[in-house]
Amino acid sequence: MSGRIPRSTGNVTLPRAFSKLGVCSRTQAEAFIAAGRVRVNGRKVADAAMWVDPKRDRIELDGEPIVASEKVYLALNKPRGLVTTRTDPEGRPTVFECLKDLDLPFVSPVGRLDKASEGLLLFTNDTALAQRLLDPETHVKKLYHVQVRGIPSEEDLQRMTSGVVHDGEMLQATAVRLLRAGDKNCWLEVELDEGKNRQIRRILEVIGLEVLRLIRVAIGDLVLGDLPKGSARHLTAAEVRALQSQTAMKPG
Repeated sequence: MSGRIPRSTGNVTLPRAFSKLGVCSRTQAEAFIAAGRVRVNGRKVADAAMWVDPKRDRIELDGEPIVASEKVYLALNKPRGLVTTRTDPEGRPTVFECLKDLDLPFVSPVGRLDKASEGLLLFTNDTALAQRLLDPETHVKKLYHVQVRGIPSEEDLQRMTSGVVHDGEMLQATAVRLLRAGDKNCWLEVELDEGKNRQIRRILEVIGLEVLRLIRVAIGDLVLGDLPKGSARHLTAAEVRALQSQTAMKPG
């Protein structure tokens, strides 16, 4: 092998290959490459921008070939106060604190829940499914229960589905309904089929309602259910097939 493997169908950058195979993050892979610990087809590699074919090229770390990890799919009931990242430069606790006692290959969160939000968060090393779940074209619904200060009018609820403008961006929910109301606050059920940053909070800010709690309770047909806060569980084979079906992926 001389020079870089040309970019073509099936080829990815070397750090991306580590991530796709469920070995480590791209950042970690770049560190391995910089340290001279990676070989491709028998030759030491120093260029993290090299393109490789994970199915055809022999990639080694410390002399051992890297192979695809078994696919893992996890559901976590994210507690409030954790950030959805592997490490945080500000030293804040992350969602990976909830997974530290589990024996897992490298997995990544599918999308994000902001620090103040709670509920269903998926993790997987199946990058193809993760990408499809995040692709706005698949329109996989996400369902949220949101406690707000105040009681919205019917007109407010209609504005949420017809769309509002926040910082020049049009934002809308696909469906909204009032779950229950007290004297000073209420719970709403909000459905989205896209994942713009802090979308529900921004919509409600325009409406003039303060968010007290925001909990994601479902992604597609996968529901949070009674999973304890801070706990994770493996998805069943049927749940994985359902997510694949909803994203137009073929099982297997």
